[in-house]
Amino acid sequence: MATHSFSKFDSELESLRSKVLEMGGIVEEQIKNAVDALVDADAKLAKKVIDADEKVNDLEKLIDENCLLVLVKRSPAAGDLRFVSTVQKTISDLERIGDESTKIARAALRIYEDDRMGKPSLSDIKSMAKLVSEMLHEALDSFARLDPEISLDVIKTDESVDDIYQSCMRTQLTFMLEDPRKISASMEVIYIAKALERIGDHSQNITEYVVYTVKGTDVRHASVKDIKRELKG
Repeated sequence: MATHSFSKFDSELESLRSKVLEMGGIVEEQIKNAVDALVDADAKLAKKVIDADEKVNDLEKLIDENCLLVLVKRSPAAGDLRFVSTVQKTISDLERIGDESTKIARAALRIYEDDRMGKPSLSDIKSMAKLVSEMLHEALDSFARLDPEISLDVIKTDESVDDIYQSCMRTQLTFMLEDPRKISASMEVIYIAKALERIGDHSQNITEYVVYTVKGTDVRHASVKDIKRELKG
């Protein structure tokens, strides 16, 4: 009977993992579609991103309810308890990534509405989008395999994202100073860049939760050096 109960508990934890990865897959697609909608001036695709946000929100609520059921029924300890906690935190970050993707889609609609602003320069946005998409993919891989080592790669990539974000800010401010007619479009680009920068931050958070699950140490706000030391310990 004990074996059966343990096996069922194992199955419940695996179900949580699968649901998180399902949610992650939808959010990954949201990012891609939002950026594609921006680059291609595709209003239909932008609206698809916005519509998908409801499904992301519904999954967050469902997974959170399942986590609470596991906590109440199983009273997990040690590593299992940390895993359930990581699931709850991860879905919160995924939901926020979905929100940021929706912001990008809405900005795309504003930019091309009645062609009021003209097409802005998107080179920095494309570079940031590529990197944060890779970060999220790696973060989900880290979660799926409970591999904390991936966190170091994600942190390194996040530093590159931050550098491009700062460069984008300077470029857009220059555009605005040189030509006041570009102010509206440049403000939207800055808004989009900030959304992408936040997606990178949320992706990094997910890998830090994995470190906590596996190592039992909260590495949020820790330096790369401290995280490396923890992973080797």
